[in-house]
Amino acid sequence: MQVRFEDYLISTDKTLLNYENVCGLLAGTYWANKRPVEQIKKAIETSLCFGVYHGEKQIGFARVITDWATAYWLCDVIIDDEYRGKGIGKKLVETIIHSEELKDITGFLGTADAHRLYEQYGFVKDAESFMVRRAR
Repeated sequence: MQVRFEDYLISTDKTLLNYENVCGLLAGTYWANKRPVEQIKKAIETSLCFGVYHGEKQIGFARVITDWATAYWLCDVIIDDEYRGKGIGKKLVETIIHSEELKDITGFLGTADAHRLYEQYGFVKDAESFMVRRAR
């Protein structure tokens, strides 16, 4: 899938992904800054990935884990600092949740600081019924 947005391209074509760039973007986050490169590569290989590009440069990334029938987990949504504040992250989330593969199934995500962004797209807090088992 490819979506054009102003001067940007959002694509699920994994051959366009720049692994070094994705690792660099994730290294600057609170949730993945200690994630090993090999773990990032394995996660990309087994997920539906969305890259965001400005010309030849990859400037954003998001990953979806799904069973394609009942639920998906949206994660690793990141836009390069230089490109933030231009609506690119919003367009990325919009593209993901309205994609043909995901639009009719339930989405989940975790965030410590972007609640207002995701609330715009119908995500709601559900602390009463959500549980997590963290890896050791």
